[in-house]
Amino acid sequence: MSPRRSNPDTRPALVDIAARLLATEGPQALTARRIAAEAGSSTMAVYTNFGGMSGLVREMVYEGFARLQTYFSHVEHTADPVADMALFGRAYRHNALTNPHLYAVMFGGASLAGFSLGAEDRQYGRYTLTTVIECATRCLEAGRFTTGDAVLIAHQLWTAVHGLVTLELGEYLIEPWNAERIFEAQLAGLMVGVGDRLPAAARSVSDSRDRLPEFQNVNIDPAALLDQEDVPS
Repeated sequence: MSPRRSNPDTRPALVDIAARLLATEGPQALTARRIAAEAGSSTMAVYTNFGGMSGLVREMVYEGFARLQTYFSHVEHTADPVADMALFGRAYRHNALTNPHLYAVMFGGASLAGFSLGAEDRQYGRYTLTTVIECATRCLEAGRFTTGDAVLIAHQLWTAVHGLVTLELGEYLIEPWNAERIFEAQLAGLMVGVGDRLPAAARSVSDSRDRLPEFQNVNIDPAALLDQEDVPS
């Protein structure tokens, strides 16, 4: 479990500030004094809320996945499970582009100031795949997907979209092969790769684009997310 929460308003501010500093300036900027100064609080806030810098870094990772899970939870089940599946990919990308500093530390890609992700921390991240696996199962049961199993399909979507988003945030995808163009082709290609027919896959991917407001308009309350219980391994 994470350290006991104290001030629900201070905690999310400290997490967002620390993530921004770590992602943009590196671990040398991640000090209690610097974080507290930008948050307008005392250095004790870091220790009171997180038990120290390692606890703060862990909380960055956890909140990043909590925000992702919030977007995933707003992907509704419809009669077209492939469109639902594509929307999970869109939700993943939206979370990354909306929370780029947290995204940079969620997977340990940025130097985590001496903190290393453990097995329990990584399990917290894997837990977000649960709803994607359920959707992949519906696609298989509907006969739209014909190869692989649900868990493998969910991981294929995760790794493919993660790779694209990482390149997008790094500004490697430029005209005429911009991120939007590649992403749309990637989604359709992923669906065809696991057995869907191209016309049906293209139609479902297109339909999923019309459903973007399902999670784009979600109001993320960082304080509420940080009050959630940690996901057991």
